[in-house]
Order: sequence, then structure tokens, then C-alpha cells
Amino acid sequence: MTFMAKPKLHHPDLQKNSLGYTRRDYEGTISTLCAGCGHDSISAAIVRACFELELPPHRIAKLSGIGCSSKTPTYFLGASHGFNSVHGRMPSVLTGANLANRDLIYLGVSGDGDSASIGLGQFAHALRRGVNMVYIVENNGVYGLTKGQFSATSDKGAKSKRGAPNNDEPINLVGMALQLGATFVARSFSGDKAQLVPLIEAALKHPGAAFIDCISPCVAFNNHEGSTKSFDYVREHNSAVNYLDFITTKPEITAEYEPGTVQTITQHDGSMLRFRKLDSDYDVNDRIAAMTYMQERQAAGEIVTGLLFIDPNPQDLHLHLKTSAQPLNGLQEDALVPGSAALAKINAGLR
Repeated sequence: MTFMAKPKLHHPDLQKNSLGYTRRDYEGTISTLCAGCGHDSISAAIVRACFELELPPHRIAKLSGIGCSSKTPTYFLGASHGFNSVHGRMPSVLTGANLANRDLIYLGVSGDGDSASIGLGQFAHALRRGVNMVYIVENNGVYGLTKGQFSATSDKGAKSKRGAPNNDEPINLVGMALQLGATFVARSFSGDKAQLVPLIEAALKHPGAAFIDCISPCVAFNNHEGSTKSFDYVREHNSAVNYLDFITTKPEITAEYEPGTVQTITQHDGSMLRFRKLDSDYDVNDRIAAMTYMQERQAAGEIVTGLLFIDPNPQDLHLHLKTSAQPLNGLQEDALVPGSAALAKINAGLR
């Protein structure tokens, strides 16, 4: 009964992080999505990642567009800032908010219709500008709110619930993110929380444009035989390039790994990404190799998941624009409006 309010009482023995918050403090209202929807698993992964990173909820801004996926910010981080924009325009609103207040952590949630159709241009420009954000696309390959038509990410040859095949080539958002210069690119599966949670944690700590394409089966319209976005299909064709651990800088954590190649990436805040590669030839720091690998595995009928690329020296929009270290929304009028003398000097330099 999703119309019922979630009780505010907490069990006294719930685990707390160093801020004194339990996981319940990172939740939102009860989901109104279909039972078993992959989007709810992504919401749960976001809740767990923020709890484990011990992020203050009020320092997070969550933004979305329109669609089933864009409803999900209601279901997590109820104490954070939130903005539900119009269809496909989330990246613009997020960019403006980020420019006004760079001190918040920005989490953009979108869908394959919201980002790969009406919002494709918005998606592209936000990533190429290097906006410091986590951009998650909950990708189910259909328009769930309008009863299951193919979306722009539906694979060619995939069949709808009624049996009609898709004859159009799909838009590969991961490939676009790599080409557009995103400094953190990953793909995951809503049914693989062990992989998804550390990816979200790493993306939240990444100081640049981080993009995660998360395949999230639609149980109502795209979870049948013939769908390439169903739970069964993704599990059968999943090819994970690495197993991930995300390690913060607070307590020292040691772990033993099975034989294999281990690589550690230290981020700017000192936190570490540690992963064991399944393919000894795969290099997460090589953008061109990542694009080639994606194409090869796609041709082989595999869905590549994991951390696909990370730039060890990322730069963001504020660095490019040389903005003030103090958030713009905190500057006084004399700093924001320097006066007519400054304007005259600028105009003189343009003559």
C-alpha cells in the first residue's frame, strides 16, 4: 500500500555512522513504482553508498527530469535538496545550481528517454563541460510511463512485450560519455548491488563529470523473453571487467584478493578505488582502449559492466571557467557587480 506514509520511528539498534545517522535517515518516502522495479534497487544502492560514505544529507542536491526514473529521488535522501525539472532538462538545471554553489554534492538521476531522446543534447553538453556531478541513467530501454514503447537505447532486434521487433540502432550512452570527455565512466546492473554500490561511492567522491549507465529492467513492459534489458538476459550476458572496492581514508582497511591483477587508484581526497581486473589487458585509464573494448564485446553479444574509464587527473567546469573558490551564492554585491569602471575597462579592451 504505497499511499501509506513511512513510519518515522527507528529501531534503537540500527547501525549508525559517525554522523549519528542510520540508513533510514538516507531514505525517502515509500516507492510508488511497480513491485520489483530495478529502479528501486538503484535507490537502495544510493542510500547505502551515502550512508557508508557518511555524507551529510543536507549537503547533497538531487535533480531529475521526467519519467519513472526521475520519480526515484523522492524515494531516497529525503533530507537533501531536490529539484524535479522538465523532460530532458535536468543537466541544465544541475549545471546552473553547481555554478551557483560548488560546495554541494550533485546527483543527477535520469532515464533512457529523459537523456537519450529529448534530453540528448543536454546530456552531451553537461558531460563535455565537465560539470562536477554524478549522472546516473536508469536504463530500461522502454517508455514505462507511456506503456512500453521502445526508447532510443533499445537494442536493434529486441522484441517488445507484444512481439514487435525494434529496427533502429540503439544510442550507446556509455560510448557517448567516453567520446564527450567524461572523466569517470561506468556501467552496472540494478541486480548487482555488490558492483553498483562501490561504483556509486567512487563516483560521489570523483572531482569531475562521473557517468553511470545502470541497466534497470522494467518489470511491467521489458522483462520478457526477447528483451535485451530483462533480468535474465543481462545476467546471462553480463561481462564484468573488474570487481570493485571503494576505500575511504578514515579507518585503515585491509583485504585479501583472489589471485589476479590488482590495481589501486588514489583520488584527490585520498580515498582509493581498488579493483581486481578480470581481463589482464583491460586498462581503465585508457579512454580509446575502453571504447574499442566496448565495441568488441558488444559485437560478441556481451554487456560490459564495471568501471570502464577513470581519468586520474580530472578537471571540472569551475577550473575551466576560473570561478571563485567561494560559492557564487555567497558573494556580496560588491564582488558580483564591480561597477561601471570595471565595465568601461572591459569594453576598452574589446575595441
